[in-house]
Amino acid sequence: MKPPEVWSAQPAARPWPLDVQPDGDSHAPPRMRVSLAFVAQRVNIWLRFGRPVRESILNRWRRVAAFESGAVCCRVKWIGNDYGTALWQIMVLQAPTPFDGMQRIGGVVPGGRLLLRADGEAGVKAVLAVVDGIEQLGIDPCAVAPSYWHTVGNRLAARQPLPEYTCERHAAHMAREALR
Repeated sequence: MKPPEVWSAQPAARPWPLDVQPDGDSHAPPRMRVSLAFVAQRVNIWLRFGRPVRESILNRWRRVAAFESGAVCCRVKWIGNDYGTALWQIMVLQAPTPFDGMQRIGGVVPGGRLLLRADGEAGVKAVLAVVDGIEQLGIDPCAVAPSYWHTVGNRLAARQPLPEYTCERHAAHMAREALR
């Protein structure tokens, strides 16, 4: 008689190809994976900016972008139905660094730091205008100070005018980073 199979309380961990670090460092946090999707007239989740180190195509509707520790990206989500737009959302995310806290965010595995979140058409369009203004200055939005994204999110929530990102502010951020 064959003994019955024993099922563990937790499922076995399945290796994810995007978790493999190129240098083999076991202490490095896993890469932040952001799910992206497109279904015509229904779902559109895309990156407004960000430099993924790897992008995997799961099927014709879904992709996954992987980001190194500390990288910043912006995910825009639009969901519609038969009656029009059901959801507008934008998030500026930072991939977790070692010894850094993570927030659980839907569609982001294992999680990340939420620098900015705006919901609704007006909020999303305001943040997209800020991103466009930063790009017009010739600055990569990925290199913008994380504290600036926090400030924009707080100002949106308080319905206050959004601060401008200037070349002087960016130079101060870059100097501060160089001193670290």
